[in-house]
Amino acid sequence: MATGAQNFPELTPSSRSFIPGEVPQSDFTSLDGTKTYLRYGNKRTEAKLSMSFANLRDQEVAWILDHYRIVTQNWSTADEKTRWVVFNREQGLGGVKDSNYTNAEAPDQTATSYKPSLLSHMITGSTGDDSLKWRYASAPTVTSVFPGISNVSCSFVACLDAP
Repeated sequence: MATGAQNFPELTPSSRSFIPGEVPQSDFTSLDGTKTYLRYGNKRTEAKLSMSFANLRDQEVAWILDHYRIVTQNWSTADEKTRWVVFNREQGLGGVKDSNYTNAEAPDQTATSYKPSLLSHMITGSTGDDSLKWRYASAPTVTSVFPGISNVSCSFVACLDAP
């Protein structure tokens, strides 16, 4: 695990939503209605990932809250400013399957080793080169549903970090 990376707890969400982000751009409209687009780079930013966890025990809720505290605390020192959240099949992305496509079945891509995989898009934020880092977009929301049982919602945003 890279410096600053904090693995998400080993929990599988009940539901999740993923928005792959967009390449930053500005559009300009002339007086006659003609539009011109100016793209700022070639990497998507602001990918979003939301997860909901239903019927977690209090201990599992505490894992998420502790993780949030660890990732967001002590930003006063330089080495702490690089903290981000890491997801994988065991940590937060349980239930997402890798693709079994071969290159011949894959959509037309310039890279010959391309394999479509929702899991890889969620892990790297759709850049394919690990340059996007997941951070909490807001604090987790905990809703108690029964004594000792709660629902939790977490929201994340992928940021393009400078080297």
